[in-house]
Amino acid sequence: MTVSATPRDRRRHLVLLVLLIATPLSLAAALLLGSVPIGLGSLWQILSQDHQQTLSRDAQIVLDLRLPRALAAFAAGALLALAGALMQVLLRNPLADPYILGVSGGAATGALCAMFLGLTGALVTGSAFAGALCAVILVFGLAHGRGAGAPNQLLLTGVVIAMGWGAVISLLLTLVPQHRVHGMLFWLMGDLSYAPDAFPALVVLILALLLSLALARSLNVLSLGEQQGALLGLPVAPVRIVLYFLASLLTAVAVTLGGSIGFVGLVVPHLLRLLAGSDHHLLLPGAALAGGCLLVLADTLARTLFAPQQIPVGVLTAFLGIPLFLFLLSRQRSGGA
Repeated sequence: MTVSATPRDRRRHLVLLVLLIATPLSLAAALLLGSVPIGLGSLWQILSQDHQQTLSRDAQIVLDLRLPRALAAFAAGALLALAGALMQVLLRNPLADPYILGVSGGAATGALCAMFLGLTGALVTGSAFAGALCAVILVFGLAHGRGAGAPNQLLLTGVVIAMGWGAVISLLLTLVPQHRVHGMLFWLMGDLSYAPDAFPALVVLILALLLSLALARSLNVLSLGEQQGALLGLPVAPVRIVLYFLASLLTAVAVTLGGSIGFVGLVVPHLLRLLAGSDHHLLLPGAALAGGCLLVLADTLARTLFAPQQIPVGVLTAFLGIPLFLFLLSRQRSGGA
């Protein structure tokens, strides 16, 4: 006896199908649009040809500039959205943000310290990642003892640590030479202009997504509450520790790619829960795809709206995220959620 799919199941799979189609379309838009427009036929020739000879101007623009940046934007957006989905389960709060535990502040502090010392390139990226890991260890260490890992304990500790990182960042911006302030502020607002190679971040994304999908059933149970999960035989404490470190790692990698980019990890999982429900078997890959598409499109707008001048992508995600978030919040209230 076969059981037909319910309308809710069909809608969930339709949302995932739309996101699968939107992903290559958003990447194509990022390659086509810019201060130098590229035709669709030219793009196909560039991507399909063997470029062992001298590259044309359009091919250099696509392969050396736009494609690496688009992949970095997709990786950063997908990492932030996936981290947000995990963080919202960890803290049992649909409005939780992946930066809420101070990981972003630690990464920003590490990167700014490197810039303060005159370092560039991979050294800035490595310093940002070291700062993020320092924040993870610091929050987890201070939240030790009785009740460690409880949502309120982690949340309060993370908020205090984030305030501390903010104070250090303000001090660095005060002490740094004037000619370096612009670059630091641009990075703090989210900037993918000098993003490193996105391949390691994409590998982290794929591995983290596979691990998250392996935990999807546990996440569904944990979202019902710790007591309910314990009654159903779920090892609550180990699962929470894995979620915490995994979400922190994803946030750290995203921050090292493009700086502090807000609202992606907050709005995307929240929107998908309203559209497709809370089943993490579909929510997690959907969040990764939606977050990647959103940041690719936002970064494309950031470099084309006022071309040739570029604006920080974090500013644009804030302009897009704030009204969308307020709309979702008002809709949730009106629905009695």
